[in-house]
Amino acid sequence: MTHSSFSLKALMVTAALTLPTLVFAAEPAMMKDGKMVDSKGMTLYTFDNDKGGKSMCNDKCAENWPPMMAPADAKPEGKWTVIKRDDGKMQWAHDGKPMYTFKMDAKPGDAMGDGKGGGMWHMAKH
Repeated sequence: MTHSSFSLKALMVTAALTLPTLVFAAEPAMMKDGKMVDSKGMTLYTFDNDKGGKSMCNDKCAENWPPMMAPADAKPEGKWTVIKRDDGKMQWAHDGKPMYTFKMDAKPGDAMGDGKGGGMWHMAKH
């Protein structure tokens, strides 16, 4: 076996081991039609009462505004971070703002939550 064929094999093995992790390192949301949506195409929202990267939407609030939950092993990616909720579960935050969906949005593209709660809820547009 020559040195170059060994190096090529080592490179291919390294690529094979690395590529699967790169596939799963995608951001948890994307931009569509000028707003941020989750992987199901549902509009994401921010809440003005959230401060310092902490969610203030719990209990009944979280029933109406489901948090964008993150897996326990989620890692920060760019402007995306993971915060711990009062119930101990993990939630995605973008640029320090916890992200939510709205239970009245029935299908992808709906944005019925924008401006709700006396103007405290906003479509995420970052």
